[in-house]
Amino acid sequence: MNHEHHHEHDHECCGHDCRDPECGGRHENTAHHVHGHDSGCACASCHALDDIFSENEVDEREQRASFRREITFLAAAGAIFLAALVLEELAPEIMPEWLFSAVFIALYLATGVPVLKTALKALFKGDVFNEFTLMGGATLAAVAIGEMSEAVGVMLFYRLGEAFQERASSNSRRSIKALLAQKPLTARIVAGGRIVERDPKEIVKGDVVQVLPGEIIPIDGHVISGVSQIDASAITGESMPTAASPGGEVHGGTLSLDGLLLVEAAGPFEDSTIARMLEMVQNAVERKSPTERFITRFSKWYTPAVFFLAAAVMTLPPLAGYGTWHEWIYRGLVLLVISCPCALVISIPLGYFGGIGAASKNGILVKGANVFDAVGSVDIAIFDKTGTLTYGRFKLAKILPAPGVSETELLETAALAENGSTHPVAKSIMAAAGERAVPPGASITQIPGKGMVCRLGEDTVASGNAALLEDFGVAVPEIDEHGTIVHVMKNGRYMGSMAVADSIRPEAAATVAELRRLGIKGVYMLTGDREDTAESVAKELKLDGYKAELLPGDKVDALKDICRGDTKKTIYVGDGVNDGPVLVTSETGIAMGGFGSQVAVEVADAVILDDSPAKVADLLRIAKKTRAIVWENVVMALGVKGIFLIFGVAGLAGLWEAVFADVGVALLAILNSTRATRIK
Repeated sequence: MNHEHHHEHDHECCGHDCRDPECGGRHENTAHHVHGHDSGCACASCHALDDIFSENEVDEREQRASFRREITFLAAAGAIFLAALVLEELAPEIMPEWLFSAVFIALYLATGVPVLKTALKALFKGDVFNEFTLMGGATLAAVAIGEMSEAVGVMLFYRLGEAFQERASSNSRRSIKALLAQKPLTARIVAGGRIVERDPKEIVKGDVVQVLPGEIIPIDGHVISGVSQIDASAITGESMPTAASPGGEVHGGTLSLDGLLLVEAAGPFEDSTIARMLEMVQNAVERKSPTERFITRFSKWYTPAVFFLAAAVMTLPPLAGYGTWHEWIYRGLVLLVISCPCALVISIPLGYFGGIGAASKNGILVKGANVFDAVGSVDIAIFDKTGTLTYGRFKLAKILPAPGVSETELLETAALAENGSTHPVAKSIMAAAGERAVPPGASITQIPGKGMVCRLGEDTVASGNAALLEDFGVAVPEIDEHGTIVHVMKNGRYMGSMAVADSIRPEAAATVAELRRLGIKGVYMLTGDREDTAESVAKELKLDGYKAELLPGDKVDALKDICRGDTKKTIYVGDGVNDGPVLVTSETGIAMGGFGSQVAVEVADAVILDDSPAKVADLLRIAKKTRAIVWENVVMALGVKGIFLIFGVAGLAGLWEAVFADVGVALLAILNSTRATRIK
């Protein structure tokens, strides 16, 4: 997994220096300046996307109103422009030539002044090669050589393209805004018989929060009073509500539909599900994909190269005696208009961000555009077993006491040690033994990958796998039972064993088949469970292989062995604390369950919020479609611009064709990018 760029905030879009002291990055000036929203730095491909996390985010209705005003203005200007063109062509005698010129000059100033002002600011800052200087310079030169109508047309269509770019960018952020809308603004704390409204960030562990029907739950916690249906669709993508009742868990960002709840906070707000999700989505826009980085590097030399080519076309042929200055200056202006890289630097990040939004609507948090490129190249999928391919909800299936030991004695002895563990196997044993407090003076230690050890006075109790008991010199008999076998020892005496069974998720088999259909060549499983249990699961799911009885430290070596050291073509899906190292080692780590292990969630590249392995296939599908859309834009933009550059030099394309090659292609690429938000 390429983590070296996960923490970079690379603001290189076009390579133009941003002088905003609060930014410190490098940005491309874009549509915000044209529409009068100049905040010092307005890069539509990164900074404008970051703005969605601002406390003062512009209301969607205001954005729509601004778009309507811009389109109304451009429609009116366009109608006047079209009428003037028709009259000049069909009835030139209706008014003098100077009046036609005055109309065109007025239209040019009305549509072009914002662009020219921004271009002038950029020039004062030493930023020569940007879309504003190119468009402003080209149209001014067109005015100078008498091509008034074409100068107006270029500026008019350029403004139209900018308006649609801004609107498309806004639309692509809606799915993320739906998630941000789940951020609770206030929380009602019950204290001393009174209710006090506070900022959710002030909540601490143990606070009791009142949640009214129809309100967003502000914090992760346990229900201590009340019953309600919980809508978690904005978090997990699951449309069916679930019931919450006393003793049950609820998560911040979910919606209480029909009941009043009292919830005891499980921790501070920053540790809650919604807080972690908001942070992940915010960071996602900062992690660029290799494709974006390629376009960044490409645009640094592409725009200056075309600029100097245009200068050469304008000067060298007439100096050499080929054609007139007017003819070759016109051809050079065509190249300047075509050279603007808008279609690439705007539509590509927009496509990736649309994919991130589509994933979030389906209950998958993707931590950056780089994940889409990484997922698109993998051909091996490796799953953890417990809690991933299986439910991880173990039940005590059979108690097998040693001779002279009763079932009750065996169970109570195991409970002494397992009481200190949060492992699903331990929880199943405690559920059968009944909840109980840890005895005073007991010292309980977890042995990773083996089990639990309790020391109480002169007694030592061990509960875990055969390797744990062998550490104490206790021989373990062969147990022929399905499930996970837990062996128990007390003071060197073998007390017996218990079989704990888990069940396979019903969608697991279909997920394996779908991954193969999506191009995954091998699907494997890693588990710390017994060989026979792993073999049974692998056979039922028709896996290509598995490795069983692994300690946490063994999983990384097992993954490298399966992929023969080529981890860049591997995804790993896991949910536990001990999955952290292997999630980092694989090219793409996917954490199952945003409500599960925080360690796994933090180190993973993507998080599946409803624990369903089927979402792994969904992620691959979204990634493949997103990358296809992005590369369609790359090929279309470069292809069309390349063709029209040749036509422009040859004199076969004028400024009208150049407008299509720039603004038209940018609009087509942006419209294509918005398809990513609709991926299902």
